[in-house]
Amino acid sequence: MGRPPRRLVTREAIMRAALALVDEHGADALSVNRVAAALGVKGPSLYNHISGRDEVVDGIRELIVGEMTLDPTITPWTAAVDGWARSYRAAFAAHPRAVPLLAARPVRSRAALRAYAGAFTVLRRAGWPEERLLPLVHAVEYFLLGSVLVLDDPPGGPLPGEDVPAGLEPMLHAPPGHRDLAFEAGLAALIRGFAAELAALHP
Repeated sequence: MGRPPRRLVTREAIMRAALALVDEHGADALSVNRVAAALGVKGPSLYNHISGRDEVVDGIRELIVGEMTLDPTITPWTAAVDGWARSYRAAFAAHPRAVPLLAARPVRSRAALRAYAGAFTVLRRAGWPEERLLPLVHAVEYFLLGSVLVLDDPPGGPLPGEDVPAGLEPMLHAPPGHRDLAFEAGLAALIRGFAAELAALHP
């Protein structure tokens, strides 16, 4: 009887297996050996394709960034930022357990760096000064990542029966989709604020 065929292992297969592992078990579950086991091979064989765990984390970032879209042809720039923000949130909402993993590592993946370059290009064309580009993009990112972490929270249980302060009706009677409503309010406020700042820079 012949030997069973070996499963084809590629860099992309490694990254997709790693992302699936994080999606199912969380960031702490990520290791080269566990990814190898998911692929049906031994851990050392992965080092023919990757340098180590850090490269896997960068690869996970690449996959998630690949689910985002930023169309530089959309005008005005506020509409381009709005569309990018929504795709950013949707991509991380599909993989919320990856957020702590990626937040703990500096951005090194080419896909992520290209995404930053694209965002900076949109803002430059709109007339933003160079020193405001990174703070603006980071401000939107921090808001988006926070909104994704809230989406991953388990549903809230009943409040304790004693020593509960008065005035909590908005929490006790939160409307359906209140997290999405909060996202819409926050994103609109950010974009309005930045638009007003840019208008003041170019009266």
